[in-house]
Amino acid sequence: MEGFDLPEITPIELSEWLREKLDLVLLDVREPYEVSYARLPDPRVVYAPMSELAQRLQEALPEAARDPQAEMVVFCHIGERSSQVTAWLKSQGYVRVFNLTGGIDAYAARVDQGIPRY
Repeated sequence: MEGFDLPEITPIELSEWLREKLDLVLLDVREPYEVSYARLPDPRVVYAPMSELAQRLQEALPEAARDPQAEMVVFCHIGERSSQVTAWLKSQGYVRVFNLTGGIDAYAARVDQGIPRY
């Protein structure tokens, strides 16, 4: 999807946002088996596996992620799939959506070593 830069956020920036932005939406696009390996321990995390998004598009988004004005960080394991979903959401009119660079793996390595890496 050409025409705009992909907005990204680093794991360190996300750790700050988690403290500052109470209405932040965290969209995990990993598959259920991956979520069983490692979870971001925050109640704002909602799930929409990329396989579901590919089949059902916006219908697969959880309620918290359906507002194009919502401030949202999309993440996956290492940032590849979430970058695709972030670009897609931008193309759908989402204005405050960001890809987590390096995914949950980078977040676990740099911010929260209590999150298992896989």
